[in-house]
Order: sequence, then structure tokens, then C-alpha cells
Amino acid sequence: MSKAGDFDLKDIERRMDGAVEALKKEFAGLRTGRASIALLDPIKIDAYGSPTPINQVGTVSVPEPRMLSVQVWDKNLAPAVDKAIRNSSLGLNPVVEGTLIRIPIPPLNEERRAELAKTAGSYAEQARVAVRNVRRDGMEALKRAEKDNLISEDEHKRFSDQVQKATDNSIGSIDELLKAKQDEITQV
Repeated sequence: MSKAGDFDLKDIERRMDGAVEALKKEFAGLRTGRASIALLDPIKIDAYGSPTPINQVGTVSVPEPRMLSVQVWDKNLAPAVDKAIRNSSLGLNPVVEGTLIRIPIPPLNEERRAELAKTAGSYAEQARVAVRNVRRDGMEALKRAEKDNLISEDEHKRFSDQVQKATDNSIGSIDELLKAKQDEITQV
């Protein structure tokens, strides 16, 4: 049984997995010196009155290992895409050729590598905090369920151990993702 009162172990595990998935998306947007279409995912442009991801206004591709290109479908949006990429924290300088935007990916210097590794660390810490908050919510639900006599003291202990195990697994995944990303960033 994984449900007692308002305690649901599956929901807790799902929320912890969500924090790990959000971290993967954050990491995909961190530049590592190689072109990746995921690099532009966090960038939104003002298209037709609402913030829109670049991949919804054009085709993003990787024609070369150190080059991205965006083939914008509406030529009126090319300047907005150019501006959004320039104003992002990625440090990229696109070249606009009509509806085609070429984005060279410059090599990273040591200072920028250290800065990106630090940013990756802060993203990972945010994910750890999110997992710990889910753990806290689960533990509070267990305390309430025991207090309201919905579960016994033994069940509370067993569920607490399961929540802690899920927390440890999620934190372990976050640490593995961080190490892999930092290795990728510091690779010359």
C-alpha cells in the first residue's frame, strides 16, 4: 500500500522525478562548445503577441559541429529571433541572411568554462532543494496521517523509509547529471 490519508508515495516519486527532468532541461540549455539544438530551447521570442520558443517559429538545425542555424518561417520574425539570441545569456552572435540565421558556436575559454560549471552547480542545487521540499511534504503528510490515526507508527516508519529512499535516489541522479555536465563543460 502506498497511499495513506493525503500521503501518496507514487505522487512523491513523480514529483521528485519531475525535479530531475527539469534539471535535464536546464542542462540542455547550457553551452558546452558543441552545437546542439537544445541550446536554443530556453530562448523565447515575442511572436504574435506572446512569448514563443524559437523552434515554433522556424526550423533549428546543426549543419556543422560548431554551428547552429534557424530557418525562420516568417521573415518578419528574423530580427526578433536575432535579438532574442543576442540578449540571451549564451554569449552567441547570430548572423542573419534573410530568413536564415546562422549561429557560430565559439570555443569556450577557461573563465567561461568555470562560470558554466558553477551555473550547472547552482541548477543542480535548485533541483536538490526541490527534491527536499517534496520529501518534507511527504513526511508532513505522514505525520498528519499518523496523528489522525490513518496509519500506525510502524506504517509511518515504513513509509518514511520509502520516502527517504526515493529522496536518496533522486539526489543521486542529480549528482550524476551534474558530474556528467561538468565533465562535458570542462572537456577541451
